[in-house]
Amino acid sequence: MPAWYEDDAFWTAFYPAMFHEGRWDAAEDEAQAAVALLDIEGGAEVVDFCCGPGRHALALARMGFSVTGVDRTAPYLEIGRQRAKAEGLGVTFVQEDVRGFRREGAFDAAVSLYTSFGYFEDPADDMSVLENLYASLRPGGKLLMDMSSKEVLARVFQPRSWSELADGSLFLEERVLENGWERIQNRWILIRDGERYEKRLSLRIYSGVELQTLMLAAGFVSVDLLGTLDGGPYDHTARRLVVVGTR
Repeated sequence: MPAWYEDDAFWTAFYPAMFHEGRWDAAEDEAQAAVALLDIEGGAEVVDFCCGPGRHALALARMGFSVTGVDRTAPYLEIGRQRAKAEGLGVTFVQEDVRGFRREGAFDAAVSLYTSFGYFEDPADDMSVLENLYASLRPGGKLLMDMSSKEVLARVFQPRSWSELADGSLFLEERVLENGWERIQNRWILIRDGERYEKRLSLRIYSGVELQTLMLAAGFVSVDLLGTLDGGPYDHTARRLVVVGTR
């Protein structure tokens, strides 16, 4: 049976919940904040891994970067390609599992925004992803990842929540922590036009120091922990876990 993240029907059904217009609108500011943390200039080669439908890849291309977006989900890549074509942006979209994607020394920077790390059941797969990214960066290149974390979840955790989307759909979430904070199990339900879609998904969650240690073991010479994309401290006020690793 395929893993949850290999189910294209899931990504298609829940697209309105994950990638509504508000999220697309936010991508521009998020990309600009990421560029400031990465300290890169226009023309740099950037890879957006687990790029989804290309929110940040397109925003980076608008800023003058040469962008490659990598994802395994074909319907999302097609959305990115169509949007890039409509805007005349030369983003390269690659369909590949990030556990296998590696281009030796090809990029000045790598980004992953909006919790796209920790999907795999085997923690060795997370290390493989980091090693691939390290190898794909040029000397001095930087990797930026943005996700939730154990510390942030401990402060804001809610076992259940629901929201109404712009199209009138109802999105319900249930969350359970597993194995002493190793993973979080999510149950998502979307009710739209009289149809009900349900999926269970599980993510590995890291503390700041756990992810920092993993990245150093993958070869990064330094790893900075931040609590916001605008550079806030990773302390009790952190809203996200933002890591910047330097090759």
